[in-house]
Amino acid sequence: MPLDADLVVAELPGLLRYAMALTRDPDRAADLVQDTVARALERSDQYRGESAPATWLHRVMYHLFVDDVRRRAADPVEDEMLAGAVEAAWRDDAYTVDAEAVLLRAEVREELYDALVRLPVGYRSAVVLHDVEGLTAGQVAEVAQVSLPAAKQRIRRGRAMLVSALAGGVERREATRGVPMRCWQARSRIDDYLSGELAEADRTVLEQHLAACPTCPALYASIVGVTEALGSMRDPDTVVPPVLAARVRALTRGADAT
Repeated sequence: MPLDADLVVAELPGLLRYAMALTRDPDRAADLVQDTVARALERSDQYRGESAPATWLHRVMYHLFVDDVRRRAADPVEDEMLAGAVEAAWRDDAYTVDAEAVLLRAEVREELYDALVRLPVGYRSAVVLHDVEGLTAGQVAEVAQVSLPAAKQRIRRGRAMLVSALAGGVERREATRGVPMRCWQARSRIDDYLSGELAEADRTVLEQHLAACPTCPALYASIVGVTEALGSMRDPDTVVPPVLAARVRALTRGADAT
């Protein structure tokens, strides 16, 4: 049963909420929704009705976003290392947080987004799908294409990481007080900055952020260095082996003949 366009339109509010929680950037969220709808309609014949339309659409968006994150590689911290560190803290009987401070921050939408976006994608997605969109743990597993126990673990760990992120936000806010632009906004624009695609005003604000932020300059310098290292792999004198050249010519001849 192909996915009907009306069903896709009906899910747009939920998709936009999910996209905003994943990206914390209105422009990227809108692009992600658009790409998801385009991909879903393009592959609508693959929808078999075995899951709810919302679950299937969220799965499409999840994988599009994961692919984009892997391409950008904006966060050098390994997801499982971060998850393990937070879980280790929670296993410590002495670990606690200031509940009042956590709840006060959680009630401010901007603060909640800021904490959410610091969670690794898999955990962020699980928490949002379960606690915001109301999907069951089984549906979360279907979206991420993981087992039910793995989905439940992501929800549990994601909640713990979110609480810890909210608890640590007070100190982080003090360290970045007066710094223009949020860190994630700055980090998500680094690619466009390096490509010369930022508007002059945005470029100026980003440079001001990098000049004042205590954490982003190291990430920026790392991205620049790694990008340059990758660029050095582009050897203009690369020689294509004759066997490979012959295989490619055979393929192109076959394509021309069809």
